[in-house]
Amino acid sequence: MSEVTLTVDPAFVVGTLDRRLFGSFVEHMGRSVYGGIYEPGHPAADPAGLRTDVLELVRELGVTTVRYPGGNFVSSYRWEDGVGPVQHRPQRLDLAWRSLESNEFGLNEFMGWCAAADAQPMLAVNLGTRGVEAACDLLEYCNHPSGTYWSDLRASHGVEKPHNVRLWCLGNELDGPWQIGGKTADEYGRLAAETAKAMKLIDPQIELVLSGSSNSSMPTFGSWESTVLEHAYDHVDYLSLHCYYDPSDGDVDSFLASGVQMDRFIEGVVATCDYVAAKLRKPRRMQLSFDEWNVWYQSRFPGSEHLDWARAPRLIEDEYSVTDAVVVGDLLMSLLRHADRVTMACQAQLVNVIAPILTERGGPARAQTIFHPFALTARHAGQKVLRVEPNAPTHDTQRCADVPLIGATATIDDDGTIALFVVNRAHEPTVLRADVRAVPGSTVLSHIALYDDDSRQVRPREMTGHTMADGVLTLSLPPVSWNLIRFNSV
Repeated sequence: MSEVTLTVDPAFVVGTLDRRLFGSFVEHMGRSVYGGIYEPGHPAADPAGLRTDVLELVRELGVTTVRYPGGNFVSSYRWEDGVGPVQHRPQRLDLAWRSLESNEFGLNEFMGWCAAADAQPMLAVNLGTRGVEAACDLLEYCNHPSGTYWSDLRASHGVEKPHNVRLWCLGNELDGPWQIGGKTADEYGRLAAETAKAMKLIDPQIELVLSGSSNSSMPTFGSWESTVLEHAYDHVDYLSLHCYYDPSDGDVDSFLASGVQMDRFIEGVVATCDYVAAKLRKPRRMQLSFDEWNVWYQSRFPGSEHLDWARAPRLIEDEYSVTDAVVVGDLLMSLLRHADRVTMACQAQLVNVIAPILTERGGPARAQTIFHPFALTARHAGQKVLRVEPNAPTHDTQRCADVPLIGATATIDDDGTIALFVVNRAHEPTVLRADVRAVPGSTVLSHIALYDDDSRQVRPREMTGHTMADGVLTLSLPPVSWNLIRFNSV
């Protein structure tokens, strides 16, 4: 049995945790909307057609921010199709997912859902097939009080008060060859800068997210970020990151290193942002929005070109194992470790489509394994993130070098409660010795572990057997497990 050590000290603060790190994503894709969050006629549907059983799970999950309506979908979306009387809304071809879009659910329905879910909306504008004018029209419709064409149109649709949406994404993955209206870095950078300038003239209080490269394996990665930031640095507040982690090839050790890969991805983007800031002599540090991340069995997806214009088809409804949940918990730990720069994030997606929540039409909603590390982290992560540096053996995998046996991070609440998050990447139990002498009189409140790949229905378990002696906490980490240890000083 291996043994690892770490130190928890409240003096070693990474940064303040922004609760928007616990965001999610709803796209008009598959059954995310229709049959997911929205299903008129369902036994649990409210008068607006929103599934209240899904809403209960969303609140339990702890979601704070929800990005909408895409994703790839937004790059050919006419937002005007989704407002006004439902019976007058056009049915359209969705080019991103080769589906039929009824537009029965649109902007105002989404805003009503956000209010019911107690979540902050994060809207994306179409910079694929559209541009400055359409983005400004949408912002005016959402946020201007009254007395203009678009604000008065909103009022005529039954929404007298402005929505006051604060967060906006400037397009989506526009360096991707799959994207409708894809662009070069210079084309997108110029368009994003001009759109941002115009939108902030309408509402100076909004926050804008610039699209980074679609993922770190793109040939454009790095150079794309550098170029678009040089165009738009003064006009935006965040740069986006997207990444999915695929366990399909059976290389479990590389998959378990996903949190390490995310760490290095984030640090590479931070370095690029800081390079551009130095080059342009900008004192402000660019913040990051990791607004698409998850485990996705992506190699199983045949590609949207094989889809056949169905209405809300079943699409990438992955069933997750406990190992997948362990990796999701590790990815959340990576986001926490970079809380000084990653201040928003969205797990993609919320319901049915590579999601923590699955539903059946007319039937129940249920939580998948990946639901649990997200819900527990959102519930127990404290106001400050602490720097934790485990002393652990490392190994190389096929896709990642120098992978530590364990990963760890910690947070502290104002009342002194510490949440220590630990992932064991080893296939055997590992003894953890945590030096907590900087938290005098420490008392363990609970040790919860998520492990065991024998069943997809495994839930987190309360663990026993930990000891505290001379300021050192000793406990056993189950093999391939995600762990939450909470303690405080008496």
